[in-house]
Amino acid sequence: MPRRFFKRYMPNPESIKGNKSLRFLGKLIHDPNLWHLNRHSVARAMAVGLFSAFVPIPMQMLLAASLAVPMRANLPISVGLVWLTNPITMPPVFFCTYKLGTWILQTPSENMPAELTMAWISAKLASLWEPLLVGSLVAGLVFAILGYFLTMTYWRWWVRHNWRKRQEARRQRNA
Repeated sequence: MPRRFFKRYMPNPESIKGNKSLRFLGKLIHDPNLWHLNRHSVARAMAVGLFSAFVPIPMQMLLAASLAVPMRANLPISVGLVWLTNPITMPPVFFCTYKLGTWILQTPSENMPAELTMAWISAKLASLWEPLLVGSLVAGLVFAILGYFLTMTYWRWWVRHNWRKRQEARRQRNA
């Protein structure tokens, strides 16, 4: 079952529960459903984590944790998926979401300078933020929905596959 794969890479729940940055969740973080590995909690975690990864804000992990608790998604997977947009992948991902936003809003896109500076960003921020936000939210929703349904589909396939293997092994033993 995919459960073994996720358990192998998941951190210890006690270490996450003791994390200072998650204290704002209070006793909610001690809900055992946030730590279960089943088809629904993992699929919801994929949706929460992928959506949060595309939101262009600092501290995306707090957003993922805040969304995982009421949705009863697996907390470690939700928070871990945020790292898909890390300092290395963030520029190309957010550039693509910016381009998506300009396409959706039908606005002209800004040409990137040869050297990206804070002065250029602050001068252009008024025209950049709206397409970036729209593109990021749309991409986040699309990837969240895809992640949810692909996880559900893969989990079902894996269970059926193993079930058939066990049935075939039983038939061969009994034959």
